[in-house]
Amino acid sequence: MADLSQGRTNVPVGGSQVTTAQTISGSKGLNFAEPLIFEMGEDGRTGVDLPDIEVSNDRLGGMRRKDMVGLPGLSEPQVVRHYTRLSQKNYGIDSGFYPLGSCTMKHNPRVNEKVARLAGLGDLHPMQPDSSVQGALELIDTLAHWIKTLCGMPAVAMSPAAGAHGELCGMMAIKAAIVDRGEGQTRTRVLVPESAHGTNPATAAACGFTVDSIPATAQGRVDFDAFKAKLGDDVAGIMLTNPNTCGLFENDIIEIADAIHDAGGYFYCDGANFNAIMGRVRPGDLGIDCMHLNLHKTFSTPHGGGGPGAGPVVLSEALAPYAPVPYVVHDANGFKMVEHEADSEAKPFGRLKGYHGQMGVFIRALAFMMSHGSDGLRQASTDAVLNANYLRAKLQDVMSVSFDSMCMHEVLFDDSFLKDTGVTTLDFAKAMIDEGFHPMTMYFPLVVHGALLMEPTESESKETLDLYIKTLRGLNQRAQSGDAEFFKNAPVHTPRRRLDETAAARKPMLRWSEPVDLAKAAQ
Repeated sequence: MADLSQGRTNVPVGGSQVTTAQTISGSKGLNFAEPLIFEMGEDGRTGVDLPDIEVSNDRLGGMRRKDMVGLPGLSEPQVVRHYTRLSQKNYGIDSGFYPLGSCTMKHNPRVNEKVARLAGLGDLHPMQPDSSVQGALELIDTLAHWIKTLCGMPAVAMSPAAGAHGELCGMMAIKAAIVDRGEGQTRTRVLVPESAHGTNPATAAACGFTVDSIPATAQGRVDFDAFKAKLGDDVAGIMLTNPNTCGLFENDIIEIADAIHDAGGYFYCDGANFNAIMGRVRPGDLGIDCMHLNLHKTFSTPHGGGGPGAGPVVLSEALAPYAPVPYVVHDANGFKMVEHEADSEAKPFGRLKGYHGQMGVFIRALAFMMSHGSDGLRQASTDAVLNANYLRAKLQDVMSVSFDSMCMHEVLFDDSFLKDTGVTTLDFAKAMIDEGFHPMTMYFPLVVHGALLMEPTESESKETLDLYIKTLRGLNQRAQSGDAEFFKNAPVHTPRRRLDETAAARKPMLRWSEPVDLAKAAQ
């Protein structure tokens, strides 16, 4: 009988000793040890029988494959079990609490999914003629109307595919307006606060602008005096996030808007955090010229993993003429798409992408708006801010709040509460995984050291937040007790332990290959 004491460890949990052991199979209960599908494969094994076919004239021009394709050979049960087990290892918003800051990972109501799959919506094709998709065009137009209403802006470009794409759209509209004014060669500088999302300076640079950083105050907001000192005839605009990535509302936003306009520039606002002010503040009333909205954040489409997403951009009266094609218009004959610049009565800067945005996201966003109503949307943003401040109030005595003021939809802590414990932000986050919680956003924003940014959203219950708070307080107590080794070993209950993430990022293995026998390789 095998000696199961091999690899046995005692892991203290909650003040008690929990014994874990290395099993024969590598699995732990029903938490299966799942190898890569290539490691499971065997040449010649297959789930189907296909007859051999003789091809006398393959028309490949001498390029016939000489070796095996390299795909794994498995039976049907093996394939089904493999992907089912992998799906059980996934962590998503339907599994548990996602406290990621600046991401707004909130519940997606199932009615939205049902509507998105309705016949006539779920089976649309982008090449259908306008006459056959009047309902879809009306849906886009209706969603655009409510976006403009929520933002207090006269126009919206619906086609951008996600947040960074929306940023690009907004800055291209600003660029087009400046060129149209004959100042394309002189207004080349864009002001970007230090607390901006990382895509903001990248987007400005991609549009040919020089990026000039604005420092933050000790209160975590834009240094207004430093901002004013940077204004000049060469400034094209400012890219500001509000609420900012520290989770704080920019109190000087109207003064900032007035100053940038007086200097002849435009005000771009990053709308990734619109979930904090939806239904309570209209960006147009703040003097903003353009702002993207992450529909997949604020209006609850499941997001992450590269998509799906949608990033419509609301535009002020000054920038509305430069909105890109295509866009929807309607008259007595119904709805139609303006597809080409030559067909537009305005001055579009061009086409930003193929087709017209992400239809599935549009459907879910409109369903979310209509099911909540104006009062429900206002309540959602109110509860998001309430939940974030609840975390702040319940944790501020044991964790270090970065800025001593009420926050908006997310609360920012730094790692000073871990000083002299030997525990890092990463160690703390790894221990959270063992407790069943996805870690918060770490090391961002960069304006504070060892950042831990948490966004509970409005859809989490008080019971969930209380358990989260209890867990963080308990982990902090353990760190303060001097048990740094516990954190260095975490996580211990996951299918894989702590990996060398730095090496994985610098030297990624993007293609599987047969394991190398090191002894033979040395010869």
